[in-house]
Amino acid sequence: MSLNLTPTANRVHIGFFGRRNVGKSSLLNAVTGQDLAVVSEVLGTTTDPVRKAMELLPIGPVVLIDTPGLDDEGYLGEKRVRKARQVLNLVDVAILVVEAGLGLTPVDRVLLDLILAKEIPYALVYNKVDLLASPPAALSHEIYVSAETGSGLKELKELIGSLAETGVSQLRIVGDVIRPAEIAVLVVPIDKAAPKGRLILPQQQTIRDLLEADAAAVVVKERELKDVFGKLIQPPALVVTDSQVLARVSADVPLTVPLTTFSILFARYKGYLTGAALGAAVVDRLPAGANILMAEGCTHHRQCDDIGTVKLPRWIREYAGRDFNFSFLAGGDFPEDLAPYGLIVHCGACMLNDREVHYRRRCAEDQNVPLTNYGTIIAHMQGLLKRCLGLFPHILALMEAEA
Repeated sequence: MSLNLTPTANRVHIGFFGRRNVGKSSLLNAVTGQDLAVVSEVLGTTTDPVRKAMELLPIGPVVLIDTPGLDDEGYLGEKRVRKARQVLNLVDVAILVVEAGLGLTPVDRVLLDLILAKEIPYALVYNKVDLLASPPAALSHEIYVSAETGSGLKELKELIGSLAETGVSQLRIVGDVIRPAEIAVLVVPIDKAAPKGRLILPQQQTIRDLLEADAAAVVVKERELKDVFGKLIQPPALVVTDSQVLARVSADVPLTVPLTTFSILFARYKGYLTGAALGAAVVDRLPAGANILMAEGCTHHRQCDDIGTVKLPRWIREYAGRDFNFSFLAGGDFPEDLAPYGLIVHCGACMLNDREVHYRRRCAEDQNVPLTNYGTIIAHMQGLLKRCLGLFPHILALMEAEA
């Protein structure tokens, strides 16, 4: 697969932060060797975070993010600063650009404290070193560069590469629960909600992870599953299904064969399966009229029977036997105040990187708001969650303890 086709969620996110006119945009352009960001002597030229997906050697596929100045002023300036700080929630590496002749200002120190609090791998980059008579020795996490002359750029790229290795999760989707040469059957419905001519991202990534584990993937629609089972010489090591056909697939898969869903695997891959499993049961206790936030990590054209805005709210009402107030969120923004909600039901987050998912999960945890995802709550409402968690007995034990 071309690196240019690498999904955004699988790219290293690198953010450039700093005050106005310290050379963030110039430095980003110098690092990439391209004119990606507009450069000007006018204060506040960058008014919104600018994202660019590309390949950056020696790192590979990345998303570079240029942010507004942290010292922007006025009503709009405050909004820009807030946007810039929000970018911290999704970057794997933070580049704090400081003017070498001025050093760290109080504004820089505030952001550095945020970076440290969020435990983001970072580099403190002193730009415009060409204007200094003799730059001081760099300390840990520091580097002196010049976007104008190119001094220090090679070392900066190497530093970013080493930081990127520490900032990205090494979790597997399914490759750590299946052995080489074993078979996993993936059940993929092809209906009006399926994208034309391709599989959705979680299905693609699961197939790739199985291949990297030297296992075999058999992909089948739910209607043909039973026939395929009859043609296999021995039962598969695992069946993974789309959540919307879980009940039908469960009826066709013997109890002796492990069964789970793409959503459950991705909750584990993104690091919050335990919370999602515990959060799904909260729907049993929510009072009528409680607020539920339905959150998606991307925006897309909605079908008339969209899973997040139509099907799931209907299924939740039918399951609980009472009505709730549903709010809907799609895209990159996530509310800071979650107190009004009794439950958050998130999509599989396949388009969000690990850092952004971690941020959303921590926001919910800090405000004591349960968070689950689409597939996990579907499995719970169908009475199949424990079966789908059979691969992960430690989570089942926690569920039993909470019950």
